[in-house]
Amino acid sequence: MDLAARRAQLIAELEPFGDHHERFQYVIDRAKSAPALAAELKLDAFLVEGCTSNLWLVPALEAGRCRFRCDADSLITKGVATLVCEFYDGASPAEVAATDADFLAAVGITQHLSPNRRNGLTNLVAKIRAFGRAAGG
Repeated sequence: MDLAARRAQLIAELEPFGDHHERFQYVIDRAKSAPALAAELKLDAFLVEGCTSNLWLVPALEAGRCRFRCDADSLITKGVATLVCEFYDGASPAEVAATDADFLAAVGITQHLSPNRRNGLTNLVAKIRAFGRAAGG
């Protein structure tokens, strides 16, 4: 599935929630069920700067596809980061480098984040897209 189709799928998944409180509860519930990173991967090299809480991003290139895993100290941060990582995971480096995670604004998530969390999200997306460029995109 290309990123345009994945964007549409995520919007369809998140749009039905009546308000941002319900949407964030869904994001938090997803964070609770998302796998945690192993302690040995929670290194400073994988920290995303600019977040209120610690957010780790572990990128990899496997068989020509970008893979992304994340974890965070905060459930909201982890939930939003998990959505972003799931969005980009498995895409080609060129798609990752060329595509913004604008689906979050389209469903009203970005607008309800604190300025520090928005800054962390911006840095997360920038780091993911930079990985895509470095991997050949």
